[in-house]
Amino acid sequence: MITALPASATTLAAPYSDEAISRRIAACPKLASLQSVNRALGELVRSEGSLNSQIAEVIRRDPSLSARLLRMVNSVYFGLSTRVNNIEEAVFFLGLRQIRELSMATPVIEELERLQQDVSVSLPWKELWNHSLGTAILTREILAATPLHIDDDTDYLVGLLHNVGKVVMAYAFPDELSMLLETPAETPADHARCERELIGWDHARIGADYLRRHRLSEEIVYAVSYHNEPDRAPRHRLFAAAVQVADYLVRHKGISGGFEEIAPIADNAWVKLPGWKILYGADGPESMLARASIANSLQRLPSMLQGLL
Repeated sequence: MITALPASATTLAAPYSDEAISRRIAACPKLASLQSVNRALGELVRSEGSLNSQIAEVIRRDPSLSARLLRMVNSVYFGLSTRVNNIEEAVFFLGLRQIRELSMATPVIEELERLQQDVSVSLPWKELWNHSLGTAILTREILAATPLHIDDDTDYLVGLLHNVGKVVMAYAFPDELSMLLETPAETPADHARCERELIGWDHARIGADYLRRHRLSEEIVYAVSYHNEPDRAPRHRLFAAAVQVADYLVRHKGISGGFEEIAPIADNAWVKLPGWKILYGADGPESMLARASIANSLQRLPSMLQGLL
């Protein structure tokens, strides 16, 4: 389906040159959390000898993380009969993996929220964060079923950060983003094409450039850069493929990407994606097992997200 840009877009001077786009990205504020995501807590939760009391003590130093932790543990997902108001109890119920995810997401989202205060255009930020968190959760679950060995949190971070380019666009290209908000698209790839026509780069390339400036790992930069076209990634295709599939799954569940107007994702549309073929190949036994696992994850996703924002 060919998506037409709104007539008002013709009044803008875009697309910009690569140099002009790069200068605007460079002018965006830096995010400290992207280079040191709660290091003290991260080291604790990776240590098998850490006690819940030690982890709880670190969390207590961060009021926002504490509040988010308690909201999450008291959500419907955990089905507790009594309310938990103690950080140490919350750590016990959640487990180390979810504490790690929460500790990564909290500072990143909060810094991006501070960045949005400098943005002139009004945007549905909470939808963007919700979509990013859902994509992070599903990307991690998808990659856990692959032969890829991951000994850090890259599998979660690629999903969490895949749309960071949209935040940068809101800061660096507010007029163009306003035009794009008026542009309905059939698929995420169609919307990315509109971004390239109007600005010169799409949000994936803009986000990857921003993360590269923050010296994030090559795996994260490539996954973000190619999450709409993982078959074009020169390296780290599994990461990009998992993000593409997770992005479609989260949208199918009604959790939109936040800013753009994209048609609802049909059931099983993700099995036709390049990312699905990279992950699972032809529609054989491995693909069938993946479908069953994904159906289970999708059913749990809304309750998993409850309390995170």
